[in-house]
Amino acid sequence: MTRTLPEPMLAAPVSDPALLPGWAGEPTRDGFRALLSVDAGRVVLRSRRGTEMAASFPEIVTGAVQLPDATAFDGVM
Repeated sequence: MTRTLPEPMLAAPVSDPALLPGWAGEPTRDGFRALLSVDAGRVVLRSRRGTEMAASFPEIVTGAVQLPDATAFDGVM
């Protein structure tokens, strides 16, 4: 079964940076926003706009191959 990555959650401006109970966050000052998925040993690494990024970050792809199938991450690298 082939899975596709969900659309990334985009940041939204808020007037009060306080987080709701049970939520966590961190400021991002640099880096690349990326989504990663592993399905049947195949790693997909793309930007939030859908640009394929695996060729630019081969070390991440190499490490992600070791993750279990049906793994997905959305974060900054």
